[in-house]
Amino acid sequence: MNGGPSGFNNAPVTRAFVITSVLFTVFFGIRGGGGSSSKLALSYQDVFEKFRIWKLIKSSFAFSSTPELLFGVYLLYYFRVFERQIGSNKHSVFILFSGFVSLILQTIVLSLFRDTSANLLTSGPYALIFASFVPFYLDIPVSKRFNVFGLHFSDKSFIYLAGVQLLLSSWKRSMLPGLCGIIAGSLYRLNIFGIRKAKLPWFIASFFSRMSLPSSSSHSQAPRRTSPSLGRQAVRSFQAPIPSSIEPSEEAIATLVSMGFDQNAARQALVHARNDVNAATNILLEAHSH
Repeated sequence: MNGGPSGFNNAPVTRAFVITSVLFTVFFGIRGGGGSSSKLALSYQDVFEKFRIWKLIKSSFAFSSTPELLFGVYLLYYFRVFERQIGSNKHSVFILFSGFVSLILQTIVLSLFRDTSANLLTSGPYALIFASFVPFYLDIPVSKRFNVFGLHFSDKSFIYLAGVQLLLSSWKRSMLPGLCGIIAGSLYRLNIFGIRKAKLPWFIASFFSRMSLPSSSSHSQAPRRTSPSLGRQAVRSFQAPIPSSIEPSEEAIATLVSMGFDQNAARQALVHARNDVNAATNILLEAHSH
């Protein structure tokens, strides 16, 4: 199953988040040795008594083991498709909302069990990862189905299996953050307090683009340099008659469909963009915004 164009094109927030998560895991998680899990995990004292802000930040980004890092980064990389759908600004709001709600839910549970030796919660961006499973389940269509030894699978099954592996990686310590993330994603989906319409100030949203590494491909930078006037022209020309000589590839259509776009609209956008997936993605996003 494809999460769209390769790399972090049109997903600077996800790119910055993945880089931060990897760096935090290397310096505070994996290098911490066998005791890194307990050093990063949250307890009742960390939240209510000593309020260790730095530990809260570290536990929000750093995974406590290499397997968790591999599965977590894989899921974060795939879920970049949602930033491309709603835009970097709203995706930033989604990250902050899911993290905040998940932290509140976890602190409520911690307040019920004050034995610090029994209620440590595993570290890592579980809130964002499992909150993203809500739009993944509801918005991403199944494009392929197949059978293995009589069992029915789809191209989405691999993402679910990676999520289950991460959810059960530390058993009870990882299940609670994962479930809280799913609840946070559900509340965002329900548009509680009108959160889906909220946007961050432009200077905060652009911070992620500045701190993330530049893309390795100069061709992939073109969509981000497109001005609003050019975007509106692209939408108008997208709706204009298009030559029928250009036939988009099925792979390119499947890529856009996997991002949640309608198949017919994806085909028309690819025809207009001359089978350029990045340009077609921008056309569809501009058309959706209008």
